[in-house]
Amino acid sequence: MQGVPDFQGMPGAPSGGPSAPAVTPRLAAEHGLTPEEYSRILDLLGRTPTYEELGVFSVMWSEHCSYKSSRLLLKSLPTSGPAVLQGPGENAGVIDVGDGIAVALKIESHNHPSFIEPYQGAATGVGGILRDIFAMGARPIASLNSLRFGSADHPRTRYLLKGVVAGIGGYGNCVGVPTVGGDLYFAPGYDGNILVNVFTVGVLPHDRIFRGYAAGPGNPIMYVGAKTGRDGIHGASLLASAEFDATSEQKRPAVQVGDPFTEKLLIEACLELMAGDALAGVQDMGAAGLTSSSVEMAGRAGTGVELDLSAVPLREAGMTPYDVLLSESQERMLFVVKSGREEEVAAHCRRWDLDVAIIGRVTDDATFRARWQGREVVAIPVRGLADPPAYRRPAAEPQRSAADTIVLPALGRAQDHADALERLLASPNLCSREWVWRQFDQLVGSNTVVRPGADAAVIRLKGTRRALALTVDCNSRYCALDPYLGTVIAVAEAARNLVASGARPVAVSDCLNFGNPERPEIMWQFHQAIAGLRDACVALETPVVSGNVSFYNETEGRAIPPTPTIAMVGLLDDVGSHMTPWFRTEGDMVVLLGYTREELDGSEYLAVIHGAVGGTPPWIDLDAERRLHALCLVACREGLLRSAHDIAEGGLAVALAECCIGGPELLGVQLAADGGIAPAAFLFAESQSRMIVSVRRRALSRLKDLAGAESVPLSVLGEVRGQRLVIGDLVDADLARLRTAWQNGLPQRLAVGAGSE
Repeated sequence: MQGVPDFQGMPGAPSGGPSAPAVTPRLAAEHGLTPEEYSRILDLLGRTPTYEELGVFSVMWSEHCSYKSSRLLLKSLPTSGPAVLQGPGENAGVIDVGDGIAVALKIESHNHPSFIEPYQGAATGVGGILRDIFAMGARPIASLNSLRFGSADHPRTRYLLKGVVAGIGGYGNCVGVPTVGGDLYFAPGYDGNILVNVFTVGVLPHDRIFRGYAAGPGNPIMYVGAKTGRDGIHGASLLASAEFDATSEQKRPAVQVGDPFTEKLLIEACLELMAGDALAGVQDMGAAGLTSSSVEMAGRAGTGVELDLSAVPLREAGMTPYDVLLSESQERMLFVVKSGREEEVAAHCRRWDLDVAIIGRVTDDATFRARWQGREVVAIPVRGLADPPAYRRPAAEPQRSAADTIVLPALGRAQDHADALERLLASPNLCSREWVWRQFDQLVGSNTVVRPGADAAVIRLKGTRRALALTVDCNSRYCALDPYLGTVIAVAEAARNLVASGARPVAVSDCLNFGNPERPEIMWQFHQAIAGLRDACVALETPVVSGNVSFYNETEGRAIPPTPTIAMVGLLDDVGSHMTPWFRTEGDMVVLLGYTREELDGSEYLAVIHGAVGGTPPWIDLDAERRLHALCLVACREGLLRSAHDIAEGGLAVALAECCIGGPELLGVQLAADGGIAPAAFLFAESQSRMIVSVRRRALSRLKDLAGAESVPLSVLGEVRGQRLVIGDLVDADLARLRTAWQNGLPQRLAVGAGSE
C-alpha cells in the first residue's frame, strides 16, 4: 500500500496540471456542455475552471450521470412499500423478502458501448451491474438481460448479436454468476442503435445494507481493485450522452475493457470485508469513474472529499490528472474506511491480490478537491456537482401520418392458420432462444430451479423454503404505437410472467431507453411512458426501487422505438409450488383464463404474416389484470394448477404451441375453437390479462369457483392428448414439425448456429 497522502498546504485557487490546455467556451462545448451550463459553472466557481474541473463538470453534468432531462419526471414514480428497505438513489434497490433476508436488484444499460464494440460493451455492462449489487453488501446470485437488435436481415445484426452474447457469457460465466433468463427482440428501429440492458439480483442480511456514503470527516478513502488506465475516458459524457453519427466507430477507445477474474476477486474481498465493521461507506467506480464515485458519496453524506490523484495505482505511463479523474477502467471500488483500520483493510485486499491505496480523506468543507503531484487541480463545491441542472424539456405529440394507419387484412376461414402458426414460431421474435442461453452458465451457484425458456426464472434462497422469480419485459412495437399503453402492458406482462411461475410480484427496476430528449416528440414519449409506469406500478403494488435512464439512442436523427424495459422480482413462499408453462400429463384439462377480443393491431401476426405494423396496441384493464393474478396465485397455492403460461406475443395459438413443444417431452392438445370471433383473432390476437393453465379434471370445479369469485372469464378449451396441436377445424399441426421450426428459427435466420462463423 502506498503511503498516506499529505493534504496540508492547499491555499488559493487550483491550477491545471502540467500541459493542460486553456479552458474556453469552445473547449467546454467540445466536452458536451451548453453555453448556459458553462456560464453556470463560471458563476458557481467565481472563476474559469481548470481543465480538470471542466472534465469533472462534463461527466457529472452529462445526461448519463445527472439525469438532467428525466430527474423531475422520475419523482412521480411510486418508490416505497412495506418490503422496500432502499429505494432509488443508491447503487441498487433493496427489498425485504422475509427470514432475515434482503434482495438487492438493479437493471442498467450499456447500449452505446455495445454498439461500438459489442463484446467488451456487453461484458463490461455485466461487470458494472454486478458491482452495483455487491456494493450494497449483497452477493450476486443471478443475472438476466434484455437485448434489442436491428432487423434480422440487416448486415450488421449477426455481428452485433454474436458479439453481445459472447460478451455476456464470457464475463458472467467467468465471474461465477448464472445468467438465468432474458428478452431478445429484433426490429428495424434498432438498426442504428442496439440496446443491451443487464439485470442482476443479490442476497444480503436485511440488517447489513451498505450504502455509498463518505461518512465521518477524517476517515481515509481507499482505492481497491484493478489499476487505472485510459480506457473509457468520456464514456459517460461524450459516448453515452450523445447520439451517434457517421463518426461513431471512432469512439471505440471510449469503451471499457473488462476482466472478470479480477471482478471475482473483488466480489469475494468486498463481501468478506463487509462482514466486519471496518467500512463506513462503499461505492463502485462506474460511469465517470473516480469522479462520480467520490462526488456521489460526498453528496449523499453532506461532506467533502480530498483526493491525491498521484496515489492512484496506474497501469499506463504518462497519465494526467484529467485521465485519472475520468477513466472508466473496470473492476474498481472506493471505500471510506474507519480511521485506524486502514492497514487491516489493505492487508485483506492484498491477500486477494488486489491493488489497494489510500488516496484521500473525508472532509467537513463540502468541497470536492483533488491534487496531482502536490498541486491542487480541482476545488468544486460538492453541491454544484451533486445537484446538477434539471430541465423540463418541451414535449409534443408527434403528428400521425396516413402511413401510421393500417387496414386489417381479410380474416376469413380460408387462410391456412396452421402454416401461419409455423411461420410465427420460426420468426425472430417468437422462436426459441436456446442458441443464446446455451452460451450462458445457468446453474453455477446451484440456486437455479427454473432455467431460461419459461415465463420467469426461479432462483431458490438457500437456507429457506423461499424462492425468487425474475423476468424482464417490454414489447417495443406496442411502445412505438402508444408509449403510455405499451409501458402499462410491459409492467403487466412482467407481473403476469411472475404470477405464471407461482410468484407474487414484489418490486420493479426499470431501464428507460429513448432517443434524443432535446426533441419534443421524444420527450412526449418519455412523459407517456413515465405515466404508464406510474399507473401500472401503483395498480399492481410493485414499487420502482431502482433503475436507469438511457437517452440519445439514435443515429443521424433516427431514434429507437421507445423501450421502457421492466425488470421485476416476485416472491414464492414455497419453492416447491413453482409453476412452468409446459403441459405435463395426458388427460389434463386446458383452460383459458381471460377474455379474447378482436385485437390484431401491433401484433406479431400482422407483422410476420401480413407485413403490417400500425394501429393501437390491445387495451388493458389493470383491475382485470390484478384479479387474474389473485386467482392464479390462490390456485397455485392450493395446488390446483399443473402448468401456467402467459399469453403474449403471437396470441393463444403460439402460447399453446409453446406449452406443447417447450418442455422436456412433446404433449399435444385437442381443443375447441371459439365460433363467436374471427378465426385469426381467436388464434393470434394479443389481448391482455390472459393465461393458459392446465388442471386435473377433478380440480376444474374448484378453479371455476375461484374464477367466479374473482370475476375472471374462464373457458375450458379441451384436454392434453396425442402428438398434435388441434384447435377445432382451424389448426391441425404435427408437434415435431412445429418444434423443428421453433428451434431452428434463430440459427437459420441469422446463421449463428453450430459451424457458422
